Amino acid sequence: MQIRIITPQLLKMEFNQRKEEGCDVGHLDQEILEVESLSEEEGKGRAEKLFRELEDLSLAADFPYHEPSDLGEIKAARPDGPRSKEASIDESELRNKIHGAWLGRCAGCMLGKPVEGWHRRRIEEVLRRVGAYPLDGYFPPESFKSEELKQPWRYYKSVTRGGIDCSVRDDDTDYPLLALHVLETVSRPPTSADFVSEWLDHLPYHKVYTAERAAYRNFVNGILPPLSATVVNPYREWIGAQIRADLWGYVCPGEPERAAEIAFQDARISHVKNGIYGEMFMAAVIAAALASDDVEEILQIGLSEIPSDSRLAEAVRNTIEWSTSDSSWQDTWERVMAEYGHYHTVHTINNAACVVLALLHGKKDFTQTISIAVMCGLDTDCNGATAGSIIGAMLGSDGIPGSWSSPLNDTLMTALTEMTTVRISDVAARTRKASEAITGGR
Repeated sequence: MQIRIITPQLLKMEFNQRKEEGCDVGHLDQEILEVESLSEEEGKGRAEKLFRELEDLSLAADFPYHEPSDLGEIKAARPDGPRSKEASIDESELRNKIHGAWLGRCAGCMLGKPVEGWHRRRIEEVLRRVGAYPLDGYFPPESFKSEELKQPWRYYKSVTRGGIDCSVRDDDTDYPLLALHVLETVSRPPTSADFVSEWLDHLPYHKVYTAERAAYRNFVNGILPPLSATVVNPYREWIGAQIRADLWGYVCPGEPERAAEIAFQDARISHVKNGIYGEMFMAAVIAAALASDDVEEILQIGLSEIPSDSRLAEAVRNTIEWSTSDSSWQDTWERVMAEYGHYHTVHTINNAACVVLALLHGKKDFTQTISIAVMCGLDTDCNGATAGSIIGAMLGSDGIPGSWSSPLNDTLMTALTEMTTVRISDVAARTRKASEAITGGR
């Protein structure tokens, strides 16, 4: 029997999650607030009881969304789509685009690292005080005052202008490299069981967070997918799966449906509903970006792979509409926050909207795109990395200014066992080779 320790914080997060999923939780509100006032012993028992009550709730009859977590049901709920994007891309250009996607992901991640979790207005404030707003390069180190720092100064130096000499370790770059290793190991479309095995073999537990840490804990306790995504995991619709999408797009150029299907197998080990859709959507967008230079087209293709009546699909559609009509990205950001700002700063939905508005307002300019994604705030390293990956796939490595790529020195650091330092160019070449296991050499 699994031993569960439910803290007041976990209980509150589960309460919010069930509310967002469409359950009527109002009758438990006061009881959950009172748990914190109880003694430790009383609180544990009461928190466990309330947590179980939350788990047992059904969706409210008037909840307007349809959000399945089963692949067959997801496919039945999605709109019509091309499923594949025919395009004639010669091999050298495809390799250039995959290399660009990797470089874009690394550069965007590095850009967002110093301000991860910050609000947009705080980012603007620190940039304005050094005359660097709007962003057009890595953060100047003088942006940050010592009394504001949560990390040692050596950390900020390694991720700011003049101090960068590689793409430093981050989960946003660990995951696509881990996914590549899965493909190289199994040489076929991977299953959820393959991902579980890979995590346990190569991913340190203390380098995973929120939903991934909950899922990892479940793996160790013998709880496997899909239950691993739901057992004491109030983070199951947060951004963790969305940041694992990229490799599936890279290895499925012009094949968004195939990319989304693999993304599902990965996402379901730690996420449900919109958490799954985030990975499927971004994987499909990246696959399409390798075959199209039309931003709105690739976003529509991404939407065609997730349920049309989901909260994520609605948020993406709204953000596309707002971005098309608004004169500035700040105006669109205000609308996004008014509608979706209640979600946690590392939720899938609000962060996906930031990536979408960055792509549209960035107008296919690499610098503008990743800079807007980061200036939006929230999960800045994740959003910079995802936006950079997509625009990098569209532009190719030749389209990424040297001011972004050169400081990385073609070097990516990781936390993965037996893969601590890799060359970005080598990883890009390996990615193209690994795609043969998925596409049959296409």
